[in-house]
Amino acid sequence: MKQWKYFICLLSVLIASLVAGWAVADEIVIGYTGPLSGPAAEYGQDIFNGVDMAVKEINEAGGITVKGKKYTFRLEKLDDRVDPTQAVNNARRFRTNGAIAVFNGVFNTIAPMMKINEEKGNEFIMMAYTSTPKVEFLGNKLVIGTTVDFSTYVQVFAEWALRKGWKKCAMVVTLGAYGDEWRAGFKEYYEKKGGVITADKPANYYTETDFSPQLAAAIATKPDVMLIGGPSATTALVIEQARNMGYKGGFMLVDQAKQDYIAVLLKGTKIMGDLIGTAGVVSIPFDGAKAFDKKYTATYKRMVTWECALNYTGMHALAKAIVTAGSVDNAYAIRAAFPKALDPPMLGDKYPNSVFGVTDTGRMLIMASVQTVTNGKFDPSVLYAWWPKTQKEFETARELGRTPQNEVIWLKR
Repeated sequence: MKQWKYFICLLSVLIASLVAGWAVADEIVIGYTGPLSGPAAEYGQDIFNGVDMAVKEINEAGGITVKGKKYTFRLEKLDDRVDPTQAVNNARRFRTNGAIAVFNGVFNTIAPMMKINEEKGNEFIMMAYTSTPKVEFLGNKLVIGTTVDFSTYVQVFAEWALRKGWKKCAMVVTLGAYGDEWRAGFKEYYEKKGGVITADKPANYYTETDFSPQLAAAIATKPDVMLIGGPSATTALVIEQARNMGYKGGFMLVDQAKQDYIAVLLKGTKIMGDLIGTAGVVSIPFDGAKAFDKKYTATYKRMVTWECALNYTGMHALAKAIVTAGSVDNAYAIRAAFPKALDPPMLGDKYPNSVFGVTDTGRMLIMASVQTVTNGKFDPSVLYAWWPKTQKEFETARELGRTPQNEVIWLKR
């Protein structure tokens, strides 16, 4: 009899354990494909880390609840080495595992994935960390752009250089769709404002480490300023090599290159001279940015960049959209839910940056951050609101987005 009681007790414990197991939250799969090896590996790793940190925070807080059911997230990653075919294969593999969204930070690989993410029965949201304006106008209804359209930076950078009297500009920008579009957009705006492009010598910032041929050709045209950039690590090499070749002019960094990280690689800002680029995350001292910096650096043992920060907020925005949509597997419903999910906006008191909403074409409304270096020393950063159509809309954005240390400017187009 005692044996039967023991058996029944043991059976009860087993059943209780199984029931508890069944009660564990189901998983929502998120994919990340990007450069995790080669010269652009640091860039790719930062993007992944930002998504990873957000996923872990959401899961540690109990996940999300959709129609009364609990869900946690599972993040999968694959290296694509900036190879379009590999990126597409990785995305298909994620979809086989049920991924509802895929993060990526290179337009060269985002564009081919946007050719498959609307396939019937295999839909997924393309979480595109790219500033190329073209990503919004490919007719894709399942894309979210998680950073600022670079046309904002084209305007600000060109006007900065021309105010300094620098009319002659040479370009040594990364190869590929993103770099091609940046160079074309800058050339058009710069020449329209009276500037002259003296040389256009693109280089592969993803595979090359010696940029002396392109730099020699550019410097030979005696430019006042050079537009350069790609991933930050190789952009630092370009600055160093240009100075070693005797170039004394200014630099403009395409937004993929992050000058705060470059300053670390170059062991200071001295050789930067006069330069303009995107501002560092911690130069915009939101409470959320300070908290993010502290936690991120402690967790990943590396400095904070916009790659990790914006993909962190992108992942949180995606989670909000899934809850708002009331669906974990309907990509169209989730994409359509982003405007409502971001109203009210995600602000810098909690996040490393503020997200004010999303455009009809899928670009998240994030202020452009700009910082200059003058005579080898950092200047205060400036924020640009690029989307307001009215004074009232700008005033609202400025009130929500400014800090005591940072000016907010309405960038009228």
